[in-house]
Amino acid sequence: MTLPSWQDTKLGSMARAALWLLLEVGEGKIFTKAELRAAFPDVAQIDRRIRDLRDHGWRIDTSRDDPSLKQQEQRFVSRGADVWVPGKSKTPKHKAGLTAAQRQKVFSEDNYLCRSCGIAVAEAYEDGVTQAVLNVARRKVLLDDGRVTYQLVTECKRCGAGSAGREVDLGMMLDLAEALSPMERRIFLSWIAADRRPFSPMEKMWGIYRTLPEESRKAFAKALEDMGDGEDTND
Repeated sequence: MTLPSWQDTKLGSMARAALWLLLEVGEGKIFTKAELRAAFPDVAQIDRRIRDLRDHGWRIDTSRDDPSLKQQEQRFVSRGADVWVPGKSKTPKHKAGLTAAQRQKVFSEDNYLCRSCGIAVAEAYEDGVTQAVLNVARRKVLLDDGRVTYQLVTECKRCGAGSAGREVDLGMMLDLAEALSPMERRIFLSWIAADRRPFSPMEKMWGIYRTLPEESRKAFAKALEDMGDGEDTND
């Protein structure tokens, strides 16, 4: 059976990535992130499409799976589903129903907080009118070994709106953690232990500033400049 061309833009980017692995790389062969991105300059998130293939039975090893690989290298070990065939590229469905006990367990483990915005159950939003309603969402998680799983997480109704397809990359998080200094890791662990991160007044102000419309941002910046550096210039 003749395979379609991986350069056929009528196909989805994940299907094209799969065909590129088969036709250009070959099973058992190594490719680099640079080679992948050069082949797909028109696809902004081609790295993610390669990871998505693992959800369809494709095995693609990284340096975490194979110590002989360099950080920028990956090995195409074996093919999975023919995702370029109509109907084969659909994400596997997951059990939707949850019992009351399962929902309660998730809420308890997440300290009855929305893990996206941090609001607590029945707590009022900043508008002072609407109160938070918590739900349980299924979050797609890319594990550091390349596998894909779906895990339950607490999310408020407001954060959950439009969040379908949201995913987290645990491997990326671990890469970032490795770049931290020992002191930064200790600080981060203290945030984990407290399940909260205290923000300084300046950080809080910055967060609010970024939500302002352009006209208000300019007015605030001008007012801040007019305040000077706060030093007393009187003799």
